Amino acid sequence: MAKLNFTKMQGCGNDYIYVIADRVRPADPAALSRRLSDRRFAIGGDGLIMLTPSKRGDVRMEMYNADGSRGEMCGNGIRCVARLHYERAARPRNPLVIETDCGLKTVELKLDGGRVSAATVDMGEPILEGREIPAAADGRVIGHPLEAGGRTWRITAVSMGNPHCVVFVDDDAVFALEDSDFARIGRQFEHHPFFPRRVNTEFILPLSRARLRMRVWERGSGETLACGTGACAALVAAVLTGRAERRATLELRGGKLEIEWRERGESANHVMMTGEAVEVFSGEVEVGDGELLAVVA
Repeated sequence: MAKLNFTKMQGCGNDYIYVIADRVRPADPAALSRRLSDRRFAIGGDGLIMLTPSKRGDVRMEMYNADGSRGEMCGNGIRCVARLHYERAARPRNPLVIETDCGLKTVELKLDGGRVSAATVDMGEPILEGREIPAAADGRVIGHPLEAGGRTWRITAVSMGNPHCVVFVDDDAVFALEDSDFARIGRQFEHHPFFPRRVNTEFILPLSRARLRMRVWERGSGETLACGTGACAALVAAVLTGRAERRATLELRGGKLEIEWRERGESANHVMMTGEAVEVFSGEVEVGDGELLAVVA
């Protein structure tokens, strides 16, 4: 049997298993993600994220959801990738450029006494064209009626490199739902034919123009305590529908994220996200001899 080192990290409770894959890598990371993400019989997490070599940035982020499906981007995950790489690099740089499946992202680490306390990610420009999200509609999808769970919802669709369906609610009823009831609704959105590549769904209760409460269902992982890309999509949707200013605090079940959709300057139209990146514990797991491959430089 071979041994694979890992680090468990979380951002606002959105937890993943991180593997530095610069010398060896899992032969089947999708299968490994399904196995290790089990919260009762394994490490437990929302999925697996690997740090692999990059020719375009400081490091590449390769992400797999808990069900083994490939994820293009994770806002909470990328902050943890940045911290993990920074603390283990021979010559750490700040800010870092991280390669993802949806392009290069710049992450600036906040240091307190030499230790990483938080990180700000330039998440890039939101995608609002329906077919590019992708959604089954032309043009912007704002306040669009969608039937799910026996009722009609008004949705706003945004992509932050991955597709999001933002639903604004008028009260806290959705936050009081039992997990099983919320899962039933979440799955109906995730697999709705309106979203051909499935979708992440955020239920948002505006508390003020600078505070938004959020509960999220992530495609491939189910309900998570936080979703960074979802928080970004939610703020964009709130601005587009006149519910919020361009800078707001998103209050998730696992913590808070500061989100800004910049209007002017060099990074105009870019969404900036600031939040924590916390190491929970490190360890090693046994894998079969054939489950690891050498990384070719």
